[in-house]
Amino acid sequence: MEKIRELSFFYNAIKEDCRIGPSHISIYMALFQLYNLNGFQNPVYVSRRIVMELAKISGIATFHKCISDLGELGYIAYRPSYNPAYRSQVELLIRTGIE
Repeated sequence: MEKIRELSFFYNAIKEDCRIGPSHISIYMALFQLYNLNGFQNPVYVSRRIVMELAKISGIATFHKCISDLGELGYIAYRPSYNPAYRSQVELLIRTGIE
């Protein structure tokens, strides 16, 4: 159960965070699945296409807004590659407090 602390923390934190909507949650769950497949090791190297497919999100603008929001709000550390030949890095974080 210790390995899912990121997921438990995320759900506890978003209960009171009105800035997080269904698309954010869907993207976080897709990222968590990739984290799981990566053996619960940070960072996870991701492609936009795969995350969007797992999250059931079809809009590129929605993806970029939500993943940027998750990064700005401290749920993930997102390091985009800006190069199609390289995947972006995502690190699932455990925030110390809820703003």
